[in-house]
Amino acid sequence: MLFTIEMKKRILVTGGAGFIGSNTCENLVNDGHDVICLDNFITGRRSNIKNLLKSSSFHLIEGDIRNIDDCRKAVANIDIVLHLAALGSVPRSIADPITTNDININGFLNMIVAARDAGVMRFVYASSSSTYGDSDSLPKVEDVIGRPLSPYAITKYVGEIYADIFAKTFGIECIGLRYFNVFGPRQDSSGAYAAVIPKFVDSLLNYESPVINGDGTFTRDFTYIDNVIQINKLAMFTTNKLAINNVYNVAYGQSTSLSDLFFEIKSNLVEYDKKIININCIYGQNRIGDIPHSHASIDKAKNLLGYAPSHSLKEGLKQTVNWYLQSKIESNNFLE
Repeated sequence: MLFTIEMKKRILVTGGAGFIGSNTCENLVNDGHDVICLDNFITGRRSNIKNLLKSSSFHLIEGDIRNIDDCRKAVANIDIVLHLAALGSVPRSIADPITTNDININGFLNMIVAARDAGVMRFVYASSSSTYGDSDSLPKVEDVIGRPLSPYAITKYVGEIYADIFAKTFGIECIGLRYFNVFGPRQDSSGAYAAVIPKFVDSLLNYESPVINGDGTFTRDFTYIDNVIQINKLAMFTTNKLAINNVYNVAYGQSTSLSDLFFEIKSNLVEYDKKIININCIYGQNRIGDIPHSHASIDKAKNLLGYAPSHSLKEGLKQTVNWYLQSKIESNNFLE
């Protein structure tokens, strides 16, 4: 069943210079849409959008969602908002809950108010699998959540509540996307709050043993970026009225332990460098705020949005590792 019509739109992507944002912006520009990117470059990177800046269909607004005037400027003459801007990472939110709250809650409210006042009809926003909190129900189903385990999880759940209220009170069409451990090209491998896959790749390429938090049995539903781009677009362009004002899991629908993840990444890299076969991981302490197991049901997204993830973990890792290898080669050549 066809659920989408993609006529040319003027789309605002907040956090458009980030990992998910830049990949989505590139796809939308290639599809012929006019894309406006709002980013303050706290976590976004100019290198992610370097090629997009050459396109007449892409426009950068350097601004901050904590500033309502920046939000109002960004939503002018916009058809659809894809709100991705946020301060990610559970550990970072524990270390600095005030900034996390300011960006993820106050910034969210600024954006949805600005969108409402500008007459934007569709507001698609990034939520998180962290909203499931201490619920031990598997697979994760959208209507069954527990108590949040981190400030980050609280901020993402508050966003869902605000979106629901704005949909019911002001008539703006809202769709929330609970991302599950997204990975792929352009994901930052540096810094204390880097995601697990780029950290593992980076460590192995430097002949270092990656650290796994816990005993390696914790599981995650790793989700390749192409699957995320697909559902971002489905949510933006769906014509299915039953799909509006809902929250959806964004995942592949399969859980993988952190130990198995390590060995899968290692096997990909060994093809590039045989010495990596001798590197093993180190098991450390469990990390505060982490949920033990994550496995998403994607039935709701399939049924209402027509979501059909194209890349498994294995397929996505192969492409991701190849991208990091190519980046390393180009970086070395540049240094020479």
